[in-house]
Amino acid sequence: MNFSRPRTPAAKCLHLIRLYETTSRSDLVKATGLSQPTVTRAIAALVDAGYVTERNDLTQSKGRGRPTIPLELAEMPGVHAGVSVGTDSTYIALFDLKGRTLLCRDMDITVSEVSEDDFIQSMMAGLNQMTTKVDRPLRTVGVTTSGTVRDGGKVFAPNLGWDGVDIGEQLREQFSVPVEVSSISSAIVGSEMQSTPSLDTPSVMALFADDSIACAISHPDGVEPIEVEQGELTTQGLIDAIGAEGIRSLRDAVTDSREDTRYALDRRARGLGSLVASLCSLHSPATVVVAGSAFIDDPLSSAPFARTVRAEAHYYPDLRVIPSHREVVRDIARAVALDRVLREPLQVTGK
Repeated sequence: MNFSRPRTPAAKCLHLIRLYETTSRSDLVKATGLSQPTVTRAIAALVDAGYVTERNDLTQSKGRGRPTIPLELAEMPGVHAGVSVGTDSTYIALFDLKGRTLLCRDMDITVSEVSEDDFIQSMMAGLNQMTTKVDRPLRTVGVTTSGTVRDGGKVFAPNLGWDGVDIGEQLREQFSVPVEVSSISSAIVGSEMQSTPSLDTPSVMALFADDSIACAISHPDGVEPIEVEQGELTTQGLIDAIGAEGIRSLRDAVTDSREDTRYALDRRARGLGSLVASLCSLHSPATVVVAGSAFIDDPLSSAPFARTVRAEAHYYPDLRVIPSHREVVRDIARAVALDRVLREPLQVTGK
C-alpha cells in the first residue's frame, strides 16, 4: 500500500536519519524503540547499500565505552522522479533522497485533448531529457494524478478523460525501475508523513478540491483513499451552478463582482466544510490538510469553510491550507517519488 509508515528496522532508521543533519545509533534506539543490536544491523545494511555514511571525523568520546560515531544521509548518485499530472499542466521533478529538488519542468498539455499514449510518451520524453541533464541514474518514479487510482495503479479521472489508464505499465517498461501511482490526496497525506520525525504520526486527512474532489486518510497500514461525490463541489460543478455567461473558470468566478456569484462560491466553500465535517465524524483525523484551487484561487473561501467545519464537526481538528499551487505539486511529486525507497530501502538500489 502506498505511503505506509516505516515498518522494517532499516526503513525506520532511514526515515529518521534523512530528517536530521546527524544522529547516532543510541539516538535511533531511543526514537525507534528497537534494540541496540537491531539498530546496529539496520545501520550496517543501510551503510552497505549506500544510504548512510558514518562521520568518523565527528566521533565523540564520552568516557568509558565505545565512542559515538555520528550518522548522516549519504550523498548518493541516484535520483527519484516525481510527476504530478494536472488538467492543463504537468509538473515533473527530480529529487535526491533528502527531498531536495534537483531539476524540474512544467509540461503545458491539456491532458483530455490528447490521446493517453501521446501524453505518456511526452511525459517519458521529458523525464528522459531531465535525467540526461543531471547525468545521474534513475532509481524510482512516482506519478500522482487527480481522480481515483484503483486496481494496482489504474487511473479513473473524468477531468483528464481517463477511464482505467494504467500509466505505470509503460513507465516500468521504459525505465526498468519501481513505479508508484497515487491520487493527489493520498500523496498530500504521504508528504505529511514523510516530513514528520515521529514514526507514529497522528492520523492525517487530506481534501483536494479542484477540477475533481479527492480525499484520503492515514492509518497504521498506510494511506487509504476515501471515495467522495464529485457533483457541484468540483470547479465545473460550481461553474454550472453559477450558469452565467462569461464565467468559464474559477478565476472568472472569483473576479466577478455579482453578489450571486460570490454566494455560489461561498456555498461551495460551505459544502466542502460540510464534507470535511462528516468525514471527521467518521474517521476522527487529528489534522486535516486542504489544497486545490477551491482554496488557493479563492482566498475568501477559507473563512466559510472553516466556520462550517467548526459548526458541524463533533470536534474541531487542526486545519491547514497548502497556500500555493506550486507548493502542492512539488510536495506531492516529491512524496510519490520517494515513497518506494523510503518504505523498502533495501529493495531499491542506493549506490
